[in-house]
Amino acid sequence: MSETTTQIPVSELIPMLTAISDRNWERFKEVEKQFVTKHGIEAWEDFFAFRLKPALDKESDRWLLVQWCSKGFTVKDVA
Repeated sequence: MSETTTQIPVSELIPMLTAISDRNWERFKEVEKQFVTKHGIEAWEDFFAFRLKPALDKESDRWLLVQWCSKGFTVKDVA
């Protein structure tokens, strides 16, 4: 994880976890887009891989994967 990514406050993680917990795909996409706009795609990749994904329980992780696969959505679409 890059040093820049470690400086991103945990408060930016909470809305993502809330959207996932609520199973609200549209809200997750909004928060993700805001994050990428503010920090960039590389920071999002690090943040997702090292801070968000490890925090997910098995059901939430599966839900997120199903959403991405069924919607054909990639993070490159938000840039």
